[in-house]
Amino acid sequence: MEKLKILVPKGRIYENVSRLFLEAGFPISLADRTYRPAMGAPWLDAKIMKPQNVGELLELGSHDAGFTGIDWITESGADVEEILDLGFDKVKIVAAVPQDYNDAKLLSKKLVVATEYVNIAENWLKSSGYQYRILRTYGATEVFPPDDADMIIDNTSSGQTLKDNGLKIMGVLLESSTRFVASRAALENPQKRSRIEELAMLFRAVLDGRDRVMLEMNIPKEQFESLESLPAMRSPTIAQLYGDAGYAVKIAVNKNEVPEMIPKLKKLGALDIVEYDLRKVVQ
Repeated sequence: MEKLKILVPKGRIYENVSRLFLEAGFPISLADRTYRPAMGAPWLDAKIMKPQNVGELLELGSHDAGFTGIDWITESGADVEEILDLGFDKVKIVAAVPQDYNDAKLLSKKLVVATEYVNIAENWLKSSGYQYRILRTYGATEVFPPDDADMIIDNTSSGQTLKDNGLKIMGVLLESSTRFVASRAALENPQKRSRIEELAMLFRAVLDGRDRVMLEMNIPKEQFESLESLPAMRSPTIAQLYGDAGYAVKIAVNKNEVPEMIPKLKKLGALDIVEYDLRKVVQ
């Protein structure tokens, strides 16, 4: 059987992707100073790469699928297909300048703009009408102003690092999160497409499971009508209790609904309420 070649990102994205594989049933084992992790399935072959390189390597066809931020897909212009937005490692690509800069100052000079996102920056600066020279950086972009750059274009999650370095955000260029993406060549292969779709289904089930919990309760027969419109993914699971004493009910609900729901259920007559986590939800 031909293996599915997966690119797993190094750096901050790795931990979330590794956990996702583990919860999907494919634990990743990575020895120190190696770039070839052991995967929990014989049909998976993985390699650790920087997220910046993932899109282009998939487009070249040397690998079948991988994980990276949509910011790096946009930056590279890689022709790949997005399979699933995983929703984690959310960042914004922003333009930031020193606190004392204003529009007049920015438009009055040729700006030095420090960034790792050369193509994204170029497109935005042109459309904004600035005069500029781009200075490519390789990390720690926020330290360049004001001595070595007038502006930076960089990713941020909270903006705190920018503030700590005396910078203010003047524009949001792009919002990004980690995506599961695939090469178009792999998707043209029926066997590989099937494997990629299976992974996507399992990843989606894990992510849905993280957002929900199961509530299990007993409902006396006389209170059942007041609780028969319980929220659930589709409809509650209901079984009659021994001796016709009432009903055992299970409902899968969003975690953020639970703090209000449990007291309400109790007031309406539900007994023996138990909450437990779900590992996967396949819809």
